[in-house]
Amino acid sequence: MKCRNRFPQLFILLFAITVVCCSPAHETAGQNQAANTISRLQFLSEYDVPYNKAFKGTTIGGLSGIDYDSVKNQYYLISDDRSAINPARYYTAQLHISDNRLDSVSFINVTTLLQPNGTAYPNSNNDPRHAPDPEAIRYNPVQNQIVWSSEGERIVDQNHTVLQDPAITIINPGGTYIDTFLLPPQLHMQATENGPRRNGVFEGLTFAGNYQNLYVSVEEPLYDDGPRAGTGDSSAWIRIIKYNVATRRPEAQYAYKIEPVAYAPTPADAFKVNGVSDIVAMDDDKLLVMERSYATGRISCVVKVFIADMNGATDISAFGSLQKQSSFTPVNKKLLLNMESLGRFIDNIEGVTFGPTLKNGHRTLLFVADNNFSPLEKTQFFLFEVIP
Repeated sequence: MKCRNRFPQLFILLFAITVVCCSPAHETAGQNQAANTISRLQFLSEYDVPYNKAFKGTTIGGLSGIDYDSVKNQYYLISDDRSAINPARYYTAQLHISDNRLDSVSFINVTTLLQPNGTAYPNSNNDPRHAPDPEAIRYNPVQNQIVWSSEGERIVDQNHTVLQDPAITIINPGGTYIDTFLLPPQLHMQATENGPRRNGVFEGLTFAGNYQNLYVSVEEPLYDDGPRAGTGDSSAWIRIIKYNVATRRPEAQYAYKIEPVAYAPTPADAFKVNGVSDIVAMDDDKLLVMERSYATGRISCVVKVFIADMNGATDISAFGSLQKQSSFTPVNKKLLLNMESLGRFIDNIEGVTFGPTLKNGHRTLLFVADNNFSPLEKTQFFLFEVIP
């Protein structure tokens, strides 16, 4: 989801954090998910990509998902450009970490996402029924494939109706279409107020179980599951879907309660949102879940990271509506980090991945912010040390 109506950014006073010198080390692909014990996250550094940075005929921006390839020591970053500025695409980059700092980000390649017919995706003005809305990306080193998500489209007004289902698409590293994962019945777009909301669907992806499973998170509640997050309440439920990678079919769904919108908007009836903007696996049944809240009138987003445990949670696959269910066990969640505690400007963070291991043996965690191609926002990268 794109944050809208951003006010001009103010300069924020940055504070220093003392850290131990360390540097990244290589690891095998199988270690890319191993971080099943986390007591806290220690902020290390930030790096901002210049606005409208050009690369190989494209404009870098809208970075909404990130994943780390530990064998090649490189990162995959998807842009949520709906083929409006350049064709829908993902970037390959190297993040240079030394002395406990993220020194720079080097973009080394850009790959166009291709439709089943081998052509680039159209934009929403020319063909809204086929224009993608890319949001999340993960690399599968076992199969040397990339999985990316699109939120689809839902426009229902007096002039026209556009219904495009969200999608989880498999491609090879060159962008060529391979297949899609099967949608659960609750996730098809509908002209009535049922199913997914517009721009609030597949924001998060993560592999688990040594790449045998794929978890997919829905950003905001389905119409059938209840209202969107409001201010001062905690009644909004989203779904986390567990897929079997081999069959590409859903195996389970779990209910996860999102937090209220952190601050009321100004004016009171203006845009506000809170939802899950990305997830990353800690182990087979435990995820880091990132919630991103924004309200018009504030320059900064509120980003919180939770540890979510699926063990013991009810499989809600058969539930057409959570509002009509009186008894189920949701995902257990525990707050790990509220980025407001960093005392710095936090933009529209939409991607998270575990990164390389530091000299002290601790993993890193990296976040990326989607600047919405706006000069008032930033393409931020944040580097954290994972403290066991």
